[in-house]
Amino acid sequence: MPASTVTEYLAALPTERRDALNEVRRGINRVLPSGYKEGIQFGMISWFVPLSMYPSGYGGNRKQPLPLISLASQKSYMVLHMICFYGQSALLEWFKAQYGKSGKKLDMGQGCLRFKKLPDLALDVVESVVARLPVSEYAAGYQAMRDAMGKRTAKTAAKTRTPRRGGKSDASK
Repeated sequence: MPASTVTEYLAALPTERRDALNEVRRGINRVLPSGYKEGIQFGMISWFVPLSMYPSGYGGNRKQPLPLISLASQKSYMVLHMICFYGQSALLEWFKAQYGKSGKKLDMGQGCLRFKKLPDLALDVVESVVARLPVSEYAAGYQAMRDAMGKRTAKTAAKTRTPRRGGKSDASK
């Protein structure tokens, strides 16, 4: 049965993983701007914008709070899901540059920062990202990204509608 609390999640881990995730968790909580909540989301330890502050929810799901960052123990590594980078290309580039200066190897996909042991992670750089994202600014940036995606989707749909009889497309009405 999946954990329903952070304490349960951590208790189920081997000691080395528990200690590493606890240290990452302490670092994030130390710098986390006010307004975010910590809990279990998508089966991971997560920090998110409560629905009371952003009722539109994650991906437009009014039942799912907007995640900022999530922390998990996977089979071969530990991972930080840096949802905060979606639609934030300048922040992502800043992060990559700072991580490079740390001397640690960046093992990252689109938004998943993987590490096998705590010393492999530039936790100070992760903390700097979290500290830079007040709830109101993060939610506004996320909403702007969603709005821009919606406009692109609408334009693409208008261009790809099939022509009706008489050679006119639905978009030309």
